Amino acid sequence: MTTESAREGIPAATIIIFRNPPTGSGAPEVLMTVRSRNMTFAGGMAVFPGGRVDPADYELGEAVAAAHGLAPDEAAHQIAAVRETLEETGLALGLSGEINAASADAARKMLAECGALAPVLQAFGWQLDLAQITPFARWFPKNEAIARVYDTRFYLADLGTGSVEVSIDHAENTHLFWTTAQGALDAAARGEIKLIFPTRRNLERLALFASFAEAKAQAEAIPVRTIMPQVVEQDGKPWLTILADAGYPVTGELLETVARG
Repeated sequence: MTTESAREGIPAATIIIFRNPPTGSGAPEVLMTVRSRNMTFAGGMAVFPGGRVDPADYELGEAVAAAHGLAPDEAAHQIAAVRETLEETGLALGLSGEINAASADAARKMLAECGALAPVLQAFGWQLDLAQITPFARWFPKNEAIARVYDTRFYLADLGTGSVEVSIDHAENTHLFWTTAQGALDAAARGEIKLIFPTRRNLERLALFASFAEAKAQAEAIPVRTIMPQVVEQDGKPWLTILADAGYPVTGELLETVARG
């Protein structure tokens, strides 16, 4: 990778999907996936569903941005988040129309074949409903010495019910699971899953919320700013730190303990 490409980063998008706890009480759950160990980025790590923004996402974004009150670039990222969610999990979020388990499964199969969302929308008579998606964060670790640098926008979406089935895509992911944010952090502490630095910080932030409504309210109250982690020295040791006023309860970690992509 050249210095210039690392500086620019690879545009990517991911959705943090909430659902009500199946027990009917307690903290909401979020959907996470364990990436294949063969993946160049975050291999073997537990992350939120998502991926890079494709040329077809930009094309569709240009066509629909005005109707959704978004800039074309932002629309493309939200479209990528919708597409990646359907592709990786089988969930049809950010969409409206006659959607049920059977049509979502058929749409997922078509998406796997054509690789773009626009023909899927046309074939199934669906529309984009990007109001279902709330911007949450943007991470761009361009200052870190990692092999592949993504400029990733994170979004929130609410599934609501806890009864919807999800399944892996058998390509990039090996396992999908629902967990509370604190549950994921606890699992990482026990060594059951591995978390990269941005995922850990986002889980700590998500653990603050007792509901999707609380998470959405904070996301709407704090303007999204690009988080570019910096290495600073504290007490004679290097720490990886982030913005102090972006909604995160933990803003630094000893560099020697940081897991990276």
